[in-house]
Amino acid sequence: MKVLIVSGIWPPDVGGPASHAPELADFLVSRGHTVEVVTTADGPPAVEPYRVNWVSRRKPVGVRHAVVAARIAARARQADVVYATSMIGRAALGGSSARRPLVIKLTTDEAYERAHRRGLFDGDMDAFQRVNGDVRVQALRRSRNAALGRAARVISPSAYLRDMAVAWGVPAERVLIIPNPAPDLPVLPGREDARAALGIEGPALAFAGRIGRQKALEVGLAAVAQVAGISLLVAGDGPEREEMERCADELRLAGRARFLGPLPRPKVLELFRAADASLLSSTWENFPHTVVESLAVGTPVIATRVGGVPEIVTDGENGLLVPAGDPKALAAAIHRFYREPGLRERLAAAAVPSVKGYGRNEILARIEAVLVAAAA
Repeated sequence: MKVLIVSGIWPPDVGGPASHAPELADFLVSRGHTVEVVTTADGPPAVEPYRVNWVSRRKPVGVRHAVVAARIAARARQADVVYATSMIGRAALGGSSARRPLVIKLTTDEAYERAHRRGLFDGDMDAFQRVNGDVRVQALRRSRNAALGRAARVISPSAYLRDMAVAWGVPAERVLIIPNPAPDLPVLPGREDARAALGIEGPALAFAGRIGRQKALEVGLAAVAQVAGISLLVAGDGPEREEMERCADELRLAGRARFLGPLPRPKVLELFRAADASLLSSTWENFPHTVVESLAVGTPVIATRVGGVPEIVTDGENGLLVPAGDPKALAAAIHRFYREPGLRERLAAAAVPSVKGYGRNEILARIEAVLVAAAA
């Protein structure tokens, strides 16, 4: 089988698709399939054992979109199936032009993301589903629905986003729930060695991911500021990084909030191993890769109760959940995590068993089976 993978971001970019797309590509190659990639990038990506076609982000937006769609159409003619983790409109256009079946991995509501970026809507993704919006918002929704309507199958990592897609009009029988996989763990240092390598002394939480508005890291920083003696290590990059660093300064978190920049996945796993818990203060989420990664290395999660997060984090079992947008509630959860006798140990003991059903090979094999069926 020849698979064309479409992803808007690719390493060294930070984010779920930038982790998932190359992981799936490597798996498919190991299974004897031929893989090719179309992505956008700031510069030439690293050499891979398969062809990575990249379009420069320095091109004007409209030009870039047209070039990406044309590139997808050209490369799709050499493929049996197109798999899109983002840029679903361009993937649908290119795949349709090449007359190739399309499988979409749904990671977000692209209509919401675009409306948010363009200043057309300022609420969260759940609120976006409840408003009609102006003609521009309605046009974004029609574009999203048209792309999904061209897909042979739509894969959603969470029941939360699956139900949303069905509400948009995607037939329920075409939407499959396949969660994000737990990583194959490399040889990791012990917790004390990992802490020493990162210079951690005392209680420490960790965040890893793309630093954008969705993650609401300012809420996490405000919560940490309310709990004395707790530090937060932040791994990642994104459009809000400088603003979050200023926020940390304004909250007088110097020495307690450390921004490490983007880290490769093995280093992120080491960061989670070193931390007492991972922290996620998002306004919405699908099925976060970093939550699975944190639990896989035995580190519980303190997070907001949004999107698909409750599908993997059970409050009081392998983590703690609080309402979104509430620094006081998040601070109270952090305080409880450290002060309630036996809680840290109980949550940590349940972390690894809670992701036993998310084995990498099993999950990626399920995606492979969907691609084979679509290609046939």
